[in-house]
Amino acid sequence: MLADRFAAVDTTAMCDADKTTRVLAEAIRPRSATRRLCGPAFTVRCGGDILPVLRAIEAAAPGDVIVVDGGGREIAFGGELFARGALVRGLGGIVVDGGYRDIGYVSTCPLPVFSRSVTPMAAPATEPGELGVPITCGGVPVHPGDLIMADDEGVIVVDPARVDALLDAAAAIKATEHRLIERLDAGATLSDGFNLAEHVAARTAGEPSTLTFIF
Repeated sequence: MLADRFAAVDTTAMCDADKTTRVLAEAIRPRSATRRLCGPAFTVRCGGDILPVLRAIEAAAPGDVIVVDGGGREIAFGGELFARGALVRGLGGIVVDGGYRDIGYVSTCPLPVFSRSVTPMAAPATEPGELGVPITCGGVPVHPGDLIMADDEGVIVVDPARVDALLDAAAAIKATEHRLIERLDAGATLSDGFNLAEHVAARTAGEPSTLTFIF
């Protein structure tokens, strides 16, 4: 399963494997006890209204991640009841470009919840909004079915057609990093693990070069 493969790496390795990876704004942070998520995006465009988020929680399939384009508004697009409802339906998590509330419960919640802010004021529930449409969340485009992956470092968006190759590359990066960590723990320096001197000399001379591991 993709979630199991992602559990063996992290968002940093995924970004190292592909520098074009879409990364949501740093302000969108984990609010729940479970701080990792991996699943397909169920997108929500809601303006300043909470009703579309409620609709999405009831319409999404198990494992889906609700991704909310709230325009960064400092108003809550969900809280304890929505998190509990998402758990009942077996959803993969909630990511909100906007506020979330009821953090007393959410901070202990097994459902991964990420939001831009925390606020006690909930949005109104009057407009149906749009579900399953292309949105912008955290400054990057998100399409229905894009893979959402998140951990303590942040939230990334991955094209499903590329995820297998990226997970393989990320696993290779983590394995190489682990070997370097073992050498550092044994007393080696970073210069023992990278082509540092050669890379600096080449770049100083204006020549092409890439910083790489040397073991």
